[in-house]
Amino acid sequence: MRLEQLRQVRRAKDAMDRDWAAPLDLDAVAAHAGYSRYHFVRLFRAVYDLTPGRYLSRRRIERAENLLRTANLSVTEICALVGFASLGSFSTAFKKETGLTPGEYRSRHAGTAMVPGCYALLWHGAFKTAIQEKPGPHPAD
Repeated sequence: MRLEQLRQVRRAKDAMDRDWAAPLDLDAVAAHAGYSRYHFVRLFRAVYDLTPGRYLSRRRIERAENLLRTANLSVTEICALVGFASLGSFSTAFKKETGLTPGEYRSRHAGTAMVPGCYALLWHGAFKTAIQEKPGPHPAD
């Protein structure tokens, strides 16, 4: 593989790492690398030994593991935060990757200092409401 191809695939991987919680649009990711989706999948697999979808699933599970250890959120909330479309697909992928269900993982690995769920949701951008400024005098007053 040429160095320029490697750079282009890395650029697309970086985009996936940056936008890991968003739905994967393989055509858009491939466009970051400047390839068709099919050629991109072949190149990505040659470099990382994973398909882009499998890579993204692993990244999401890594983040879910962290949330399960540290945040006081339900498995369903974590599923949505890390970008899985359904609880079933999340649980299946999680068990395949870790050997444990999300609930079992939490039971075995939960830390003693749990982050409040509302804070974790805020940190991950789940609340899209605008922050209101303090009311002050109106300029016309």
